[in-house]
Amino acid sequence: MDMTSSQLYLRLLGYVKRYWRVFAASIGGMMVAAATEPLIPALLKPMLDGTFVHKDQTVIDLAPIFILGIFFVRGVSTFIATYAINWVGNKVVMDLRDEMFRKLISLPTNFYDDHATGNLISKLTFDVTQVTAAATNVVTISIRDSIIIAGLLGWLLYLNWKLTLLTLVMAPVIALIIRTVNRRLRTASRDSQRAMGDITQVIEESVTAHKVVKLFGGQQYESGRFNEQANWVRRHTMKQAAAAAANVPIVQMVAALALAVIVYLATAQSKADETTVGGFLSFIAAMLMLTAPLKRLTSVSEFLQRGLAASESVFELIDTPGEVDGGSTVIGRAAGKLTFEHVTFAYQADGRNALHDIDLDIPAGQTVALVGASGSGKSTLANLVPRFYLPSSGRITLDGHDLADLTLDSLRTNIALVSQEVVLFNDTVAANIAYGQMRAVPEAEIIAAAEAAHALEFIRDMPQGMNTLIGEKGVRLSGGQRQRIAIARAILKNAPLLILDEATSALDSESERHVQAALETLMQGRTTLVIAHRLSTIEKADRIVVLQKGRIVETGTHAELLAQGGVYAQLHRIQFEWNETVSENG
Repeated sequence: MDMTSSQLYLRLLGYVKRYWRVFAASIGGMMVAAATEPLIPALLKPMLDGTFVHKDQTVIDLAPIFILGIFFVRGVSTFIATYAINWVGNKVVMDLRDEMFRKLISLPTNFYDDHATGNLISKLTFDVTQVTAAATNVVTISIRDSIIIAGLLGWLLYLNWKLTLLTLVMAPVIALIIRTVNRRLRTASRDSQRAMGDITQVIEESVTAHKVVKLFGGQQYESGRFNEQANWVRRHTMKQAAAAAANVPIVQMVAALALAVIVYLATAQSKADETTVGGFLSFIAAMLMLTAPLKRLTSVSEFLQRGLAASESVFELIDTPGEVDGGSTVIGRAAGKLTFEHVTFAYQADGRNALHDIDLDIPAGQTVALVGASGSGKSTLANLVPRFYLPSSGRITLDGHDLADLTLDSLRTNIALVSQEVVLFNDTVAANIAYGQMRAVPEAEIIAAAEAAHALEFIRDMPQGMNTLIGEKGVRLSGGQRQRIAIARAILKNAPLLILDEATSALDSESERHVQAALETLMQGRTTLVIAHRLSTIEKADRIVVLQKGRIVETGTHAELLAQGGVYAQLHRIQFEWNETVSENG
């Protein structure tokens, strides 16, 4: 939903409202500091007239004390105001980041399919920081400078109302300039934030794929991509800078024109003895002091427009609908009977069916292997079980309960996943094995899980054992070691439903033997869906389901399917011949 500028701004101020006491302290400090501003030119008149003209000893004695007092009050109130507003601003950024991150981890899988990672990271790291000035500084600067301008104008009217009225001629001209510049600033800010998202994406991809970049000589290509995106950021930033830079001097020029006329007329008045020296200098000082708050008030629109453009980006993410959790049924530990009834599924991107009318009944505790060429629908079928995606038609049941009727928490508590792409975090071995457990896991349970996963042997050899940090994505571990950590995590979860997605496809024979033994331990007494290209890993399955172009074409045991001489037998023969060739060449 598109929001107007005022709706955006009011929503933003809702985050400031939580800290209204500190914000009020900031505004109070600003108001006190602002109130002292007109006192300086107001003090000039009696000070100059009293000391240089009338030689008044009382004025001569008190003037320095008044000056020190004014600047002391200004200093204290400015410190309070600045510290308080920065505190509120940083709190708002933290709250928004927290809300954005919680939304990010609750979004459905298809959202991540459609959005680049770098752009999402940029929203949390860059866009949200642009909001601070709009949420806090704009308000306080507007209040402070409005008070200063009102005070100075009041003093000017008191001194010489005719000349002061001339200063008000500037107002409509300045308002027109600000309005024109605002439109350009908002557009440039939006483009700049989008470009920052793209540059983050290039960085994220290049860092993640640094081995591919080096091996395939992609440094120059990646440098070119980065340079192009960096140049777009520069161009959009320069558009912002040009609009902002033009704003202030144009406004100042208008003010200077009015000031020149006023100085001329004030000089004429002094000749006619209509004003004193102190009165004239006080008037000029107040006029000159008006330019600084006017400059700040006109430049505040730059922060406001940049903040509003960032707010659009931030609230777009916050308002994205999270994962649909329409289920209300909470189940305890499931037996594990899984049934697919006329299940059809299509990805939103292309609209073509990835699965067609799938009927499959898996009794509790049975191991079912899904076999087929790439793109046959094996992983898609497995992704429907934890409700990463919802079927386009048909239904899936667990122990007779429609998955759509179950709460996501109670469904996913019953499922463990081990995939080819092992997800490990930059934390200790123990923390990775016990990841996501809602209870405090005793170390003995973690060690038992690691032992069952055949992982304890290499964990013991690590510098700090279970407390060893494994690096980003487990970079300090081999492929087989990473898989065994993931299996230990699944063993510790002890879920009745298990999904093994290509769990051994990227391993050498030695690692595969360890992982296969660990998997056999894990699969005992669990309903297991096994997806594998290597047919040797699924020959022991209770049943093999062969998929082709999203349809089930064969089911049976390894021996039955070989005897049929169909798709499975053909896949087996191709792979057997390939293995023979590799062995001979090896």
